[in-house]
Amino acid sequence: MPVYVSRQTLRIIDANCNRIAEGLRFLEDIARFLLNDVEITQQLKTMRHNLVKSLSRFGTALLSERDSEADVGARAEISHQQDLLSLVTANAKRVEEALRVAEELSKLPDLSATLRSKDFEQARFNLYTLEKMLLSRLMRQQKLKQLTGLYVIIDTQVLGPRDEVDAAREAIRGGAKVIQLRDKQHAKGELLTIAQKLKDLCYKSNTLFIVNDYLDITVAAEADGLHIGQEDLPLSVVRKELPIDKIVGLSTTTLGQAQKAEAEGADYIAVGSIFSSLTKTSANVVGLKHLNQVRKRVSIPIVAIGGINKDNVGEVMAAGADAAAVISAALTQKDIKSAIRQLVQEIDKKTKSH
Repeated sequence: MPVYVSRQTLRIIDANCNRIAEGLRFLEDIARFLLNDVEITQQLKTMRHNLVKSLSRFGTALLSERDSEADVGARAEISHQQDLLSLVTANAKRVEEALRVAEELSKLPDLSATLRSKDFEQARFNLYTLEKMLLSRLMRQQKLKQLTGLYVIIDTQVLGPRDEVDAAREAIRGGAKVIQLRDKQHAKGELLTIAQKLKDLCYKSNTLFIVNDYLDITVAAEADGLHIGQEDLPLSVVRKELPIDKIVGLSTTTLGQAQKAEAEGADYIAVGSIFSSLTKTSANVVGLKHLNQVRKRVSIPIVAIGGINKDNVGEVMAAGADAAAVISAALTQKDIKSAIRQLVQEIDKKTKSH
């Protein structure tokens, strides 16, 4: 060291170096093992290496002054975090606070020649962004765990005069895991009221609620996510405007569209039309073989859609779908709950046989 640094200052540097290394390592492992996110993992790893290297310029002097047994803060009460999101937040804050301490210490005359305060300031602001990215992916991952089984689309045009909430309630009672609201008829004010009622119903029954097409209704109704088509707003725009915990699904008909959707950050894709559809008679039929090809090339969840009914839903799941979306097979039936139950039974049979 070019100048004298007090023992007390070295102890502070050592403590905060440990906090930075330990906290970043935890965040790095979350990104690596839970999210399989190469980009965030690498950024956290690089940040950890650079910061530890910078703070380790004092060499063995830091170890020499370490005295864990005599540290009055070592036995301070620790709050026990209850879930993964809380743990990520706590570790990110721990590192951010340590970086601020290192940043301020670096401005002292006896340290400014060895440490650069700007390095710690920049790292702190970078970590704010990485923390947000981590939390958003974790929150969306939790929602995606519900994206299984039967995905029921409440299409108001197909539903006719029947009540949307009653139809959704019967679908949920039958075993539906996801409810999507698709509406091309109502004015936005009326649609928001419907969406809010469906959101309340789905929240109480632990069912995922998705809005089709309308980003504004998704946000206003506090839905779990938004589903868009190839002709809607670009995925990058949607992701920027939606709250970080909302999932986004994108309809695809080709393998290229599916791979592009995954690369651009879609949380799931819809693949179809698997069979000829009563709802969309002009839809391009892609078939089960295409579904299976997409399954082999993308890692995000797949919702199969188009002409699915109780006679073919088992084949759809066997071809690689995580969920099967239905409209006519549910909404045109007199007893929606019974129709859904039959579909769910077929899905369960195929799931158990695999």
